[in-house]
Order: sequence, then C-alpha cells, then structure tokens
Amino acid sequence: MDAHSIEPKEIVSASKKLGAADATAIAKAATRVVVAKGAKVSKFTPGGKPGKDGIDAMLGPTGNLRAPCIKAGTTVLVGFNEDAYRDALL
Repeated sequence: MDAHSIEPKEIVSASKKLGAADATAIAKAATRVVVAKGAKVSKFTPGGKPGKDGIDAMLGPTGNLRAPCIKAGTTVLVGFNEDAYRDALL
C-alpha cells in the first residue's frame, strides 16, 4: 500500500477481537466481499444480506475476523492475496 500511496483511514489493533457479529455487520454494508486463504480466493455478493457461508469464510479457526481486513469503498477484503488486493485497490 505504501508503494501506491494508499493511506488507511482507520487502523484497529489486533488485540481487539472482532467476531461473527462484527463480520456480519461489515459484510452487510458491503456489495462485494473477497476472502483470501492462501492462493484460494472466494467472492461473495451479500447485497445487504450476508449468507452463513460468506460470514464463515471471513472468520478464522478461533471465530475471530481474519486479518487483514480492508474496506475499500463498498468492497471488503479479508485475508491476503496480492492479486485480489491489486484488483480491488489499484
């Protein structure tokens, strides 16, 4: 993000645990949710009604929102995949 002069508006400490209710609220406000787990990228279009599969994909094994989580406009990126970030942010 530094290489492209992208500045975050808000940074939430990793010590603040965000769970399923938080993930649901984030997805509800998004038109597109992109979840990356390694090379696998899943895309969801919640349209105000996020499904259980999308919320489950956003959560890690401990039940907390996976990191990093970035909101870019109405798109939410969860996890890291360089190609997905490039597509959404540049």
